[in-house]
Amino acid sequence: MIHRRLLDCAASELASMDKAALLYAIRASEGRVMVSETIAITQPLLNTVTNAELAASQGADILLINMFDSETPVIQGMPAGIAAEHTLHELQRLTGRIIGVNLEAVDPEFAASHDDIWSMKPGRAATADNARKLVAMGAKILVLTGNPNNGISNRALGLATREIRDAVEDSALVITGKMHGAGIVRESGSAIISEEDVAWFAEQGADIVLIPAPGTVPGMSQQKVASLIASAHAQGVLAMTAIGTSQEGADVNTIRQIALMSKMVGADLHHIGDTGYMGMALPENIFAYSVAIRGVRHTYTRIARSVHR
Repeated sequence: MIHRRLLDCAASELASMDKAALLYAIRASEGRVMVSETIAITQPLLNTVTNAELAASQGADILLINMFDSETPVIQGMPAGIAAEHTLHELQRLTGRIIGVNLEAVDPEFAASHDDIWSMKPGRAATADNARKLVAMGAKILVLTGNPNNGISNRALGLATREIRDAVEDSALVITGKMHGAGIVRESGSAIISEEDVAWFAEQGADIVLIPAPGTVPGMSQQKVASLIASAHAQGVLAMTAIGTSQEGADVNTIRQIALMSKMVGADLHHIGDTGYMGMALPENIFAYSVAIRGVRHTYTRIARSVHR
């Protein structure tokens, strides 16, 4: 097993990492891992370059793909002629990064029909079959969360975590939690996640609990997020703070504040969302966040290191 900080790993090392090595690499990086989320189905900012590639160019270590349908796999901007089942493997080859994919745990009690961009598709549901498909396609991380208005509850997330943990076993990391209410008002704001939810997600098999970053959701103060992260660490799991409230499109100074607050509360991974413009964070905000949590040396190293290493 590779025993290296994720900060120091080249593309070939990342490609060969199993779950245990990846967890070690994240822990050993001491709060300096940058996760950038992009939307698979929107037109890329640079037309023929995927948003994931652009995020990688700004310092992202882990590329999280939202709205990726396991039944009809498409990432806009990918080269033509790639077999659907090879989409994620090819994205990993092109970027030299760890690839993760979102799955959504819809609660039947709160499921809502709507026709906006976020509307659910069966291939995005947090099921065992979809999880196995994504791992076979090249996903090393599965993030169980929810998009706006889709009716994702903490109860449904916990149940899906157990189902998917049992299905994929140790072939992928599982991250569980919400970045915003995801269509359930009573589980939004300061009630979005509790210490009991954190413990339950860990018991159901989550490796990492997702918690809104301080300042991104009403009521999620530094003190509250610090307490939730301390609970996650006490359960033996890691914590990822997330910007999922469009502040990925805020000014650079706001991003730096969120980054430093997230570092202070104990984040093991730092996530930045996908709708600065529709499809990804502002590129300059990915870069600014990376520099804030680890300085220019590690940021430039991640950007400059060849994917052929």
